[in-house]
Amino acid sequence: MSVAHNVLVLGIGNLLWADEGFGVRAVESLHASHELPDDVVVMDGGTQGLLLLEPVCSADAVLVFDAIDFSLPPGTLKVLRDAEVPVWSETTMSLHQASFMELLSLAQLRGRFPSRITVIGVQPEVLDDLGGSLSECVRARLDEAVAFGVAELKSWGVPVQPRDVPAPDRLNAESLALHHYEQGRPAEQSACRIGDARFLNQVHAGEAV
Repeated sequence: MSVAHNVLVLGIGNLLWADEGFGVRAVESLHASHELPDDVVVMDGGTQGLLLLEPVCSADAVLVFDAIDFSLPPGTLKVLRDAEVPVWSETTMSLHQASFMELLSLAQLRGRFPSRITVIGVQPEVLDDLGGSLSECVRARLDEAVAFGVAELKSWGVPVQPRDVPAPDRLNAESLALHHYEQGRPAEQSACRIGDARFLNQVHAGEAV
């Protein structure tokens, strides 16, 4: 197999909604623990949607971490490669699939679809916890997901080396680091955890929130 150049490693998801943050946490962990060559871009794609079109189109190979509804037990990891990654489907799998599938469709229409694409997804357990962190079963699969990612990159001929010490730089703000994020979360009694209390007409514990 030929060596892949211009590789994009992308984590997508929303850190504010519990297990939706899996993709970002996985790519953070990969960046912190492994050193990659200069032609590999490691990116926190967050919820940027179509803004990621040019990075995807510019890459020869793309590795994506994401939270995906496979209708499997929570915490299940699954790897999709190339034709297995849906460019269009009547069934929504990824929590961000509408925008990411549209992105892939546009890349295909432009004739700039990556020659290789792999998605490493986890079945989420908790999604409706605003400000929440990863559930235990999803957090427990982070290291395994990173190991899958490293193995995939190596299968593409990309030299991946474990770091002796964590990377000195972050992919995103220090305040988003897992320990800071979790420590800064307010108590349930003082913060709405199912959305914005100013706009949601919900009832929680018998009282409007």
